[in-house]
Amino acid sequence: MIATHLSFENSKEVITGIQILNIVNKDLNLLLVFHVLYQERSVSRAAVRMAISQPALSHKLNKLRHELADPLFVRAPRGLTPTPRAHELAPEVQRLVAALESFYDQSEGRDFLTRTEHIHLYTTDYMEQTLLPGLLPRLRSQAPNLVLITHNTRGLLPREELEKGTCDLAIAGFFADLPDTFRQQRLLSEDFVVLASKSNQQLAGDLDMQTYLACEHLLTTLTGDLNGIVDRALEANGLSRKVAAGLSSFLAPTRLIRGTDLLLTCLRSIGEEAIARDPDLRLYPLPLPLQLPTVEVMQIWHERTDADHLRRWLRQQIQALASELHAGR
Repeated sequence: MIATHLSFENSKEVITGIQILNIVNKDLNLLLVFHVLYQERSVSRAAVRMAISQPALSHKLNKLRHELADPLFVRAPRGLTPTPRAHELAPEVQRLVAALESFYDQSEGRDFLTRTEHIHLYTTDYMEQTLLPGLLPRLRSQAPNLVLITHNTRGLLPREELEKGTCDLAIAGFFADLPDTFRQQRLLSEDFVVLASKSNQQLAGDLDMQTYLACEHLLTTLTGDLNGIVDRALEANGLSRKVAAGLSSFLAPTRLIRGTDLLLTCLRSIGEEAIARDPDLRLYPLPLPLQLPTVEVMQIWHERTDADHLRRWLRQQIQALASELHAGR
């Protein structure tokens, strides 16, 4: 082992000579200003998000422009447009801001669970029914100052809301084509079944394709489009069905089946909950040749909240709860 000895005076000279380590005269908060402006592309939205006035934010931006010798953001018809230099700096600044946020979160220990926060979750009534009965008690006992607010996805990925920060988490089984700045985690896998009333006069035994097509159907449509996944699968086999109604809910149709000849093709957990509630209902497997893909329920978030300890903890609770639900089936 080689021992190295430096006198105090020598160490001072070494430190003074390494100018790259000298950040005494730098305002590190300007990195956050850059980070937020790059995400928001708007002085007004960035000021609201940082809880400062627009003049104060503009002053910080001018200081940052001077330090980096570049305009960084220029005015455009709709907000601000980053310069090439800003695009070049953005990934590294994002990494630095995330590291600093993680450092301060870790220094808090588990105190982050005492933070007063509103968490906005975009999902469906089906996922509300599935997750919230188990999730809310955990939140009330472990993070009592956290308020969960849910919004209906209306069948779409809330991309703009995630990017702006007005959505913290999105959960559904129909998200696709995610931007690179989004993160995702699989929660549940669901297959489809057919829900029917025991008094359905069309059903004398097993459900075959002829009987399936002879009945009228309810379906869930979050966008108003009646050409759903079932209809596309039938069309691929040269078949079609008659839809009596399309509803904007996953759960309401299960209450309209009772005592009718209507059928509802739904996710298995929705059907199982319906028959547990109503003894008039029963489940059938999909009739051949109808085959539908398994639905993968995912939770989606933006990279800006990836390192936030409170939101990370919330995602972990949701993942754990989903695993418990899957194991209980």
